[in-house]
Amino acid sequence: MPTLLQINVTANWGSTGKIAEDIGRIAIEAGWESWIAYGRGNPHSQSKLIRIGTDFDMNLHGLQTRLFDNHGLASNKATKHFIKQIKAINPDIIHLHNIHGYYINYEILFDYLKEWGGPVVWTLHDCWTITGHCSHFVTANCDKWKATCYNCPLKKEYPASFLFDRSKKNHKIKKEKFTSLDNLILIPVSNWIDNLLKESFFKFTTTRVIHNGIDLTAFCPKEPSSFNIDKYAIPANKKYVLGVAGTWTKDKGLYDFYQLRKILSEDIGIVLVGVSDKISDNLPAGIIGIKRTESIHELSLLYSNAIAFINPTWADTYPTTNLESIACGTPVITYRTGGSPESVNQSIGLVVEQGDIEGLNNAIMEIINCTNVRFKQSTCRDYALKNFDKEAHFKEYFEIYNNLINPKS
Repeated sequence: MPTLLQINVTANWGSTGKIAEDIGRIAIEAGWESWIAYGRGNPHSQSKLIRIGTDFDMNLHGLQTRLFDNHGLASNKATKHFIKQIKAINPDIIHLHNIHGYYINYEILFDYLKEWGGPVVWTLHDCWTITGHCSHFVTANCDKWKATCYNCPLKKEYPASFLFDRSKKNHKIKKEKFTSLDNLILIPVSNWIDNLLKESFFKFTTTRVIHNGIDLTAFCPKEPSSFNIDKYAIPANKKYVLGVAGTWTKDKGLYDFYQLRKILSEDIGIVLVGVSDKISDNLPAGIIGIKRTESIHELSLLYSNAIAFINPTWADTYPTTNLESIACGTPVITYRTGGSPESVNQSIGLVVEQGDIEGLNNAIMEIINCTNVRFKQSTCRDYALKNFDKEAHFKEYFEIYNNLINPKS
């Protein structure tokens, strides 16, 4: 029985943890043994689980990051113990996801992976892998990573360092360790990341883009008759546009919604899902804040009954919120940022330039005034069925696994 070991900061929790869970499930259904090693939380999984380190180890790693900007270079003891567990499992494939997150030492890990010599698949969900510090450099308009990082403009952003700037040294170590494997394939989740890799120290490494997918049975159009308006304080028959985020920040476009409120017709509301208590207490008039929804069903109702889903993100890789909205039959309006436009075409949404608030407003009006099949519920849903099925996307990973352990002659 072949054995798969995935490594990620979470297991069956958060976007990357759920992706690892689904990949493990597909492997199990195919008769494989599946393990997931993770850094935080108390998850349940169909796969066998290994926690790397403890809460104390993670907190100590975070403290060292804050002081010394050495993220990913702490957790020595926890990583060495984990390597002993890898040897006992003896996997056929090791699949990396996010190895940042204060839980593993990538230098020790990659020294072992080089010694092991087996096939390594690495899904890249953000840009941390190719930089000396940050996970997204777009907001700083920084391209130092193409040669070597230094004087990081995002030093105080995740993974934040408040004292030292080791971005130059970090970039050098990453380049040395991450390019040391002979049997590595990178899986960027967007064409945008794939293009960045070609300008980075990974320019000679094999890549294959696999976009993220979603559960199309969970995210699907819901009839307005089943929509509990009163629960969310949305006035009856009120037209609204929707924004959704796990954590609302400037980079997620929170203040862009504030600016949009100033010019958007008073007949159209703005509903934001995922706001904190602090943000909720300070929202401008005309913006309804929902702290969280209780289920995917409720979130699908909010998507389904919106005029459009607005995603004014300033730094994103391939946001699944776009996919969720389209699957619920609602068109998407997004900034031309990272991989966000890759899920949108002119039949199911519109793309505007970063910071163009007037452009967002005009796009909303264009969707409202459209009289043909563009932006219609059936058009969006049909596109989602053809392009966003997570089962089809995750099976692509399994095809890669089989090709790696049973190479074609």
